[in-house]
Amino acid sequence: MQIVKKDTYTLVSSEGKTFKKFLESFTNSQNDLIKNHLVLELSSFDTINSRDFSLFLELSNQMKKNGISFVVVCSILNTDDFPEDFNIVPTLTEAEDILEMEAIERELGF
Repeated sequence: MQIVKKDTYTLVSSEGKTFKKFLESFTNSQNDLIKNHLVLELSSFDTINSRDFSLFLELSNQMKKNGISFVVVCSILNTDDFPEDFNIVPTLTEAEDILEMEAIERELGF
């Protein structure tokens, strides 16, 4: 797992391992990572099933309650398989756009 601190968020990406290994590494580091806006870059995986991926739903809800953004970058998932408020986008640029929009919403009190 690779962690890069950006100006406004933390980017977490895989290093070519299996999704199961990535999830294990992420879970071990989760408490430190969820203090900042977080983008998970998972586009390097060829296969991810929706059931395994849904483990991030609870984390997403918890972070939103704390006023922290959580966005997943993955182009192979069908976003219709997940709740509408779970941020899944196909590119990093779109993830950064989501972070900006949520920052504006927080400033406006939404």
